[in-house]
Amino acid sequence: MSWFVRVVLVVLGILAVIVGIIYLAEPIHSLPSFFPGHAARGQTHHHIRGYLAIVVGIILLIIAAAAGRFRRPDNYR
Repeated sequence: MSWFVRVVLVVLGILAVIVGIIYLAEPIHSLPSFFPGHAARGQTHHHIRGYLAIVVGIILLIIAAAAGRFRRPDNYR
């Protein structure tokens, strides 16, 4: 995997974890309007979406770390 793909995976993983934390911390009516699940009068939280976003973010970070660790040597053909 190239370094560019690893950087993209890390950035997406960090963003997914941040979005998951926002879903868990903010009530539905306080979510940004571009977030799926925004409701003007809702008072609850989106726990499943928050947990899922955090899990996806962690999986992306693990894939990026594993891709950086298991590289083939440059002289391998």
